[in-house]
Amino acid sequence: MSFDRLQKKIDDMQNPSVVGLDPALEHVPPHILQKHVAEKGETLEAAGAAVCEFNFGLIDALCDIVPAIKPQSAYYELLGPCGVLALKQTCDYAKSKGMYVICDGKRNDIGSTAEAYAVAYFGTVKVGNSELRPFDVDALTINAYLGSDGVKPFVDMAEKYDKAVFALVRTSNPSARELQDKFIGDERLYTIVGDLLEEISRETVGEYGYSRVGAVVGATYPEEAEFLRARLSNTFFLVPGYGAQGGAAADAAKAFDKNGRGAIVNSSRGIIAAWKKSGEDYAVAARNEALRMRDEFRKEIY
Repeated sequence: MSFDRLQKKIDDMQNPSVVGLDPALEHVPPHILQKHVAEKGETLEAAGAAVCEFNFGLIDALCDIVPAIKPQSAYYELLGPCGVLALKQTCDYAKSKGMYVICDGKRNDIGSTAEAYAVAYFGTVKVGNSELRPFDVDALTINAYLGSDGVKPFVDMAEKYDKAVFALVRTSNPSARELQDKFIGDERLYTIVGDLLEEISRETVGEYGYSRVGAVVGATYPEEAEFLRARLSNTFFLVPGYGAQGGAAADAAKAFDKNGRGAIVNSSRGIIAAWKKSGEDYAVAARNEALRMRDEFRKEIY
């Protein structure tokens, strides 16, 4: 099962971290962008090619120490078709290096539209006699707030193609409290959403005890993360908010179970833009920061 593969990679590397490949152009070293601009002009094509080179260098530097990447689709979509191509190429390259790929798209809709999103990221599209895979990522973030008819198409497709989803439950942003903390009867909204996800996915539990439907639970709210970890025993957590957003390793550690499993913690610009602070080659700086993060979490969890 998909999360079984991810947990095994985490165990083998003793590293519960995922690197967010969010390549805003200001994070791409100038010499890389300038090289492609010299070849292709000041175009989106040049930007997309620069993003690919940047990402490939990061993947090469990290693939033996970090189990997963998480490209945020917005940073690719803002470059138009060239950026979407870069997203596809990045996902394919990471998988070729043995990394688990989580696409952070926060997709959702209902009915046939939700199914179309699920096919795009998990499944195949038939063109004539050929079955083609548009993105073929291992997991996708989704917005669960449309209810079960916006989640089940993703779960069904995940089962069919051995994939997984991470649904928004308790997010890391400051204004999350405005909605997610509201009481519905005696329960907070995020608790009700978490319970719904466990109910929907209870028949998909794998070897490590986790279903195909994970939850996004922010490190910036450690008390809530600890509460949800105890409540959602079959749910794998994706934990944003560590580092630049203010969450500490001790905060993120609340999302792990008693065996030090069941969660993976994201760091994006803290790793991919580490070169800006260190002055090192971007790939060297990223690797050094990823190792520092790994060692920090080893002390907290293992």
